[in-house]
Amino acid sequence: MRMLFGRDGLTASRRVAVSALAAALAMGLSLAPTEVVAEGELHVYNWGDYINPEVLDRFAEEHDVKVTLDTYGSNEEMLAKIQAGAAGYDIVFPSVHMHDIMYKLDLLWKSDINQSPAFKNIDKAFLRAKTDPDGAWCLPYAFGSVGIFYNKTKVPEIKSWKDFFEIPDKHGEKIALLDDMRETIGVGLIVNGKSVNSRDPEELKAAMEFLLEQKPKVSAFTYDSPPLVISGDVAAAHFFVGANIWVKENPEELAYVIPEEGATMYQEDICVLKSAPNKENAKKFMEFYLKPEIPALNMAQQMNGTANVPARPLAPDYVKDNPTINVPDDVMARLQIFEDLGKDLKMYDRVWTKVRTAQ
Repeated sequence: MRMLFGRDGLTASRRVAVSALAAALAMGLSLAPTEVVAEGELHVYNWGDYINPEVLDRFAEEHDVKVTLDTYGSNEEMLAKIQAGAAGYDIVFPSVHMHDIMYKLDLLWKSDINQSPAFKNIDKAFLRAKTDPDGAWCLPYAFGSVGIFYNKTKVPEIKSWKDFFEIPDKHGEKIALLDDMRETIGVGLIVNGKSVNSRDPEELKAAMEFLLEQKPKVSAFTYDSPPLVISGDVAAAHFFVGANIWVKENPEELAYVIPEEGATMYQEDICVLKSAPNKENAKKFMEFYLKPEIPALNMAQQMNGTANVPARPLAPDYVKDNPTINVPDDVMARLQIFEDLGKDLKMYDRVWTKVRTAQ
């Protein structure tokens, strides 16, 4: 899907997990005056529905650049397209572990974004890529947790994964898990007190056995659970922090929680491709995104967190005051982020195949 920003018009897109509200939440054109700093084009390749369109529109207007946006649904889809020779993209938004993979595959350009004066705005705790510990290549973009979205008219308060998996037996209601290998196996590891990046066959076996035990209770493995939770057809679902979009609209009936045992978190980075035809404009976009007011626009619409420290106070109160978005330090300590597992990922493939095919 390709979208144009700037003088050719504006449209919206956000991460696949919350795509249903993209059109409803798209923000309008910026009225900021045009400042001609650079000319040409910028080709953005991002997760579906994962950027406030006003961000791209402002950049297009301020820099007199035509911005095009293509979208993907997973790290693997993006990587496969780049490796297959897709030409013309300038910046991509890989998750941290994919940032490391793409670095090792020599697909990234060293932007030296960490030399920009405004890089001081970045919380260094979010320089998570093992191949880029100083932020010389890529810029932290956004982060969020993956917890439980539930309907309060169907079940009482949920605090833990234990509460979640007890719903079918205790309340006679349905639950759903994400149709995502790392995320769902991650739940099996977390409830056993293990790392979501475990390479221990016995720990993975225990996670598999836990998930197989729960599978008869799981009504669906899906990314499309929000409508089911909202309608009450499913009482609770394993889902992304973007569920707060619906919680904000109906807090009396809906809730999102980070389970007490812990959860996974995602973080995407802005990276420039080595093959990028517009590296100058790509670097300018990264510098543009260092301005606090720009990631604040994303926070307001996407309900994600940001590594840009001065951007956080600029977010609306419904973001700043929500501890599942503006995550306290003690909760952040319970969130785990995926790492590149290299050849050991095959163990996860085998576990996932058994979980998904088991009758």
